[in-house]
Amino acid sequence: MADAAAELEAEAGGFARTVKDLFAGATGGIAQVLLGQPFDIVKVRLQTTQQYTGALDAATQIYKNEGPAAFYKGTLTPLIGIGACVSIQFGGFHYARRAFEQQNASKSPLTPPTLSYGQYYLAGAFAGLSNSVISGPIEHVRIRLQTQPHGAARLYSGPIDCVRKLSAHEGVLKGLYRGELVTIFREIQAYGTWFLAYEYMMNADAKRNKIERKEISTLKVAFYGGLAGEALWLSSYPFDVIKSKMQSDGFGTGMRYKSMKDCFAQTYCGEGLRGFWKGIGPTLLRAMPVSAGTFAVAEMTLRLIT
Repeated sequence: MADAAAELEAEAGGFARTVKDLFAGATGGIAQVLLGQPFDIVKVRLQTTQQYTGALDAATQIYKNEGPAAFYKGTLTPLIGIGACVSIQFGGFHYARRAFEQQNASKSPLTPPTLSYGQYYLAGAFAGLSNSVISGPIEHVRIRLQTQPHGAARLYSGPIDCVRKLSAHEGVLKGLYRGELVTIFREIQAYGTWFLAYEYMMNADAKRNKIERKEISTLKVAFYGGLAGEALWLSSYPFDVIKSKMQSDGFGTGMRYKSMKDCFAQTYCGEGLRGFWKGIGPTLLRAMPVSAGTFAVAEMTLRLIT
């Protein structure tokens, strides 16, 4: 009876921790969207069109031709969706982390449960894989809204109309979920690297200064989170370029890319290796404040509710 009660208590505690992780991730996700959306639309335009000479030119033309509100085109979808995505990322990461800790503790019961950095990467990769189920269609809709013509020529009246029309083309899997395979590759690499980099810097700081992680200042949390964001994009950016190209491609006779492999091949043949890094400048500019805000808000939320 005592063992059963202890098991139920452990399960309840694990569920409560997961809810807290999900909530902290959601608050971090909202901060991420509000900070990063203007940078993101510039990145997507550079990745998917040839009409701009660079990031500054893209931002200037968007502002001049479409107005300041254009920098928040398609924001409603990521504001709802990215909040859910980051919630899943943090929830998935901490779920996998605790599973690894239990596994390690069973092998070395006298040693405090810790993770190897390979396990941190795998926990982040699990978070990315879990997240890809909803991030793929959410980002597809966002990209369609960001790249559609301005004014009377626009194709979609909003996110719901975009979902309906994308699904009508070739069904949900080939329409709304176009580019899902490359999204999965990107998410696994991106979030494996993201969480690994952040955990490494946080653990190193705590060890160097002989303090607990919760004693690390908010400023340092933000700084380490920002650097982790730079590592995320540097490790996964070519996948993101291919995803953007596929998710802004036409349908039917207007389709340019037959598959992920074909998109990689055409990009390399037409643009060389540089083609896989178009838009990296505004992406890295965006990554520092966005990732810093995400981790700082999520970490502070966890400290407040724990």
